[in-house]
Amino acid sequence: MSTDQDFTQQDVVEKLRGTSIVMLTTARADGKLLSHPMTVQDVTDDADVWLFVGLQGDQADALRQGPEVNLNVSEAGSWLSVAGRATFVEDRTKIAELWDDSAKSYFPGGVDDPNLALVLVTSESAQYWGLPGGKVAGVAQILKAKVTGGDTPGGMGTTEL
Repeated sequence: MSTDQDFTQQDVVEKLRGTSIVMLTTARADGKLLSHPMTVQDVTDDADVWLFVGLQGDQADALRQGPEVNLNVSEAGSWLSVAGRATFVEDRTKIAELWDDSAKSYFPGGVDDPNLALVLVTSESAQYWGLPGGKVAGVAQILKAKVTGGDTPGGMGTTEL
C-alpha cells in the first residue's frame, strides 16, 4: 500500500458535503452494532453532521445508551469513516431550518411530528482510503501490482477533528 496521504478536516467536510446518505452505526447496551442509512441534512465547517432521527426505535435507544457513533461514506473507489459523538437536538427552529420535504415520508407530521428530532454528530476523527482514478482504474492498478510485485495503489489518511 502506498504511504499515507495528507488528509485534512477540509477534506472530510468536502467528502461529507458531497454525499447525501451516510451509514450511521451505533452500539446497543448488549454490544450489538446497528447501522442505518441516514440522509445528511447539513455538514458544518468543523465536519459535524446534522441528521433527522425518530425518537422511537432501536436506533434512538442505542443513541441514548451510548453517544459514540460512526458515520461511513462509500463511493466509487473511496471510503470515509468518521468517529464521533451524537447528541439529540429537539430545537423546532433548527428542525424547521433543516427540513426538506423528502423527510415527510419518514415524519408525516412534518416539522411538528412529535417523533422527529435532530442528531448532531460531533466529529472527533476520520479515516479515509481511496483508489486513484476511481474504482475501475484502481482495480486495474491492484491487479498490475499483484502481477508485477509492485506497490498496491491507493492512499489512506487519518485526521483528528
